[in-house]
Amino acid sequence: MDLNVAAKRAHLISATSELLRLARCGRISAARKLFNDMTDRDTVAWNAMLTAYSGCGLPVQALSLFALMRSSSAVPAPAPDPFSFTAALSASADLRELRGGRQHHALLLRLGFHGRLPVCNALIDMYGKCSRPSDAALVFEEMEERNEVTWCALLRGYVVSGRLPDARRLFGQMPARTTVAWNTLMVGYAQLGLGESCVELFKEMQMYGINGDVTTFASLINASSEMKKPSLGLMIHSIVLRRGWSVTTEVGNSLLSFYASFNSRGDVQMVFDAMPQRTLISWNAMIDASMKFGDVEQAAALFERAPETNAISWTAMIIGFARNGHGEKALVLFADMIRKSLCPDDFTYGAALHACATMAMLRNGRLIHGCAIHSGFGSYLYVANCLVNMYSKCGSISCAGKVFEEMRMRDLVSWNAMLFGFATHGCALEAFRVFDNMLLSGVSPDKFTFMGLLLACNHAGLIDVGKTVLKTMEDVHGLRPDIKHESCVTHMLGRAEFQATHSTGVLREMESSYEVLLRTAINNEEMDRHIKYVMLSNFLCANERWDEAERVRRRMMEEGVKKSPGCSWIEVKDMVVVFMSGKQSTEHLVDVNAVAGF
Repeated sequence: MDLNVAAKRAHLISATSELLRLARCGRISAARKLFNDMTDRDTVAWNAMLTAYSGCGLPVQALSLFALMRSSSAVPAPAPDPFSFTAALSASADLRELRGGRQHHALLLRLGFHGRLPVCNALIDMYGKCSRPSDAALVFEEMEERNEVTWCALLRGYVVSGRLPDARRLFGQMPARTTVAWNTLMVGYAQLGLGESCVELFKEMQMYGINGDVTTFASLINASSEMKKPSLGLMIHSIVLRRGWSVTTEVGNSLLSFYASFNSRGDVQMVFDAMPQRTLISWNAMIDASMKFGDVEQAAALFERAPETNAISWTAMIIGFARNGHGEKALVLFADMIRKSLCPDDFTYGAALHACATMAMLRNGRLIHGCAIHSGFGSYLYVANCLVNMYSKCGSISCAGKVFEEMRMRDLVSWNAMLFGFATHGCALEAFRVFDNMLLSGVSPDKFTFMGLLLACNHAGLIDVGKTVLKTMEDVHGLRPDIKHESCVTHMLGRAEFQATHSTGVLREMESSYEVLLRTAINNEEMDRHIKYVMLSNFLCANERWDEAERVRRRMMEEGVKKSPGCSWIEVKDMVVVFMSGKQSTEHLVDVNAVAGF
């Protein structure tokens, strides 16, 4: 009997060791098959499989296995120990699953595991990643024993939550500032767009004689992108080349984003081709860069070639399609993503709503709005802003206003979206009311805000008000009008019905103002050639100088300059019909249901 028990024990140890070996080799499916085939499993075997899932970035499977472990009817039943809870808490942290993490916390308190160092570290990490640094700090304060992992976990929690003053205070209290601690703070500065602080921290790090590692320089490259300082990024790239770190995946991924941010397409391709190992982050960065360059075909090819994809990959494709004028493809991909049970995030929903806005697909926009509410993203600020924009561009200004009124918090984008919605619908009074409320709420306008006000004046024919807006913009708010604002005023004056004005003095003043602005625009080297021609043609037509206008049009044809034709979209029985100005037939029909798959 003793020999039989010993043999079973030896077999269990051997199987568990093999399971761990398979997991370390990345053969997680084979490891799970071996686990399922084991006739006897002790807590160590369960922990080995839990750790394998957690270490391979499969938190959903880890939590599912932990639940199975607790409900197991095996005799003897496997009892979760501190290592089991550490793996479960790590999975909850990766999923940002606060509710499940709290349940694990309550259970381990009941079982008496709360004082164990690895468990407390996992709790701090979980609360930190779930943006609950105050709860993480409570666990930290109750600990009798702390190590480097403890301090760095709480530091990371403050950084993730954007509480950088608290992070800096804790950093100053650390008994030993390791490279990991410095990197944690640097990564936080870089991710929050505080490039200058990141560089200053690196200088401070050098003063303490710490040279940094791969993560340090990857953070500095990211900071260079945020600071819009290509020279700094190039200098750091040369340093990592000398140290032999340019081939590391972490630095390579940062370099991809850096060169993409400065539209250096050749360098992006060179870095990607030189990477000996590419992670999912590498492929996603390359897909995103290709979309930013407008190369939709290359992005699609990369998406197909990628060894694996995740929700971020799909979101990058959907955003890219939407922003590059391929709204139909964006919605098809969004529908595929839903069918494959991939979880869209707020950026995915925003991209899908943008696609609906560009094609005036109101019905599909409403369906996506419903999906966003059902999945809990309806109240997210980014999604709400996109909803206001979508409803406005799809002709439902009342729905846009309802979404805007129900928003619990608003930023500058929210106010601008609503203001532009009213402006494009010819509701000048409502647009100015939004502007007044915006100022009362303490939000400062930007140049885009004044573009919306000028657009409202343009649509309503409020010439004098438009001139006042342009003057107020600089005199009161300190924003200097650029060529876009001047072009808007130029267009506003050009649309005015000069022939209806009997006062030659007023007419002369208006013509003079228009000509000054037109001359400014035409002499501006930054403005595209076709825009100058169109503005000149519109001016001549507005003043009934038909012969001169015809000569300008002929010159445009000779030089290959084209004016994009006006078009309108309407939905008829789930079909989006596009009417092009100057054409008798509808050449472009989009089946709403076929495109989005709803």
